[in-house]
Amino acid sequence: MSASAIVAIAVIVVVLLVAVLFLTNVRRKDTRRGQGVLSRETKSADRGPSGPEALSGRAYEQAATAAPVPSKDLVPVGGAPVPAPYVPPDPEQLGVTRRQFLNRGQIVLMGVGISGFGAAAIAFLWPKLGGGFGSTISVDKVENVQAAIRANDNFFYLAQGRAWLTEYPADALPKAEKVYAPNVLTGMRAGIVALYQKCPHLGCRVPSCNSSQWFECPCHGSQYNRVGEKKGGPAPRGMDRFAVSIVNDVLIINTGIIVAGPPIGTNTTGQEAEGPHCIGGGEKH
Repeated sequence: MSASAIVAIAVIVVVLLVAVLFLTNVRRKDTRRGQGVLSRETKSADRGPSGPEALSGRAYEQAATAAPVPSKDLVPVGGAPVPAPYVPPDPEQLGVTRRQFLNRGQIVLMGVGISGFGAAAIAFLWPKLGGGFGSTISVDKVENVQAAIRANDNFFYLAQGRAWLTEYPADALPKAEKVYAPNVLTGMRAGIVALYQKCPHLGCRVPSCNSSQWFECPCHGSQYNRVGEKKGGPAPRGMDRFAVSIVNDVLIINTGIIVAGPPIGTNTTGQEAEGPHCIGGGEKH
């Protein structure tokens, strides 16, 4: 996994943790406020009248003791009706307060925002399955690819795969089998190399040079022979390459698997510059 993907995943995790803490805090406040708070007028009325007419607690007790006690034999006429039993109200009928509505609205909006961010992040990190870079590309029959390479001065650029396709000489295979991985050798045995366009030094796009028949990076001058083996410059290795397979004589490049280029000093083909260099002199391709 690349460093950029790791950083993106770390950012997503941090955002999700912050969102969870925010939602938990909002929910806690919503629950605490939903328990109800008495207003100042209600508390004042609950305490009874104030001022000169207000009675102290002891005065209330004396007044209650002095009140005449009704006889048990008397039956009140038209007495107060028996109070109906208390039935708690239905929460659905009460609805929600404005504060609860706003808090829940914030939670919904935050959830939608996080979902959108998560979907965008997954779409960015997920490999493309419908063709293009990051997917498996079915190019063409091997003989047609070789013809296209020769028709383009030995360098054929596959734009959808960000790859350079060049021919690999059959007489160099014994040396290649000691250096390259099996998923790269499959293409070499068919006479084709699929090279990633990025320079291993700092990631610049490496163009081909018709005059020298090498790849020459315009950013810092790294040079590679026609099969991507390093010949000069500050690059730490040869050009990276893609895994290749042959199915029913059709060349298939897996741009989702990037194989690190060969170490410095690898020169399986022995190809030297065939003309002036494009970097530091000569015509530019």
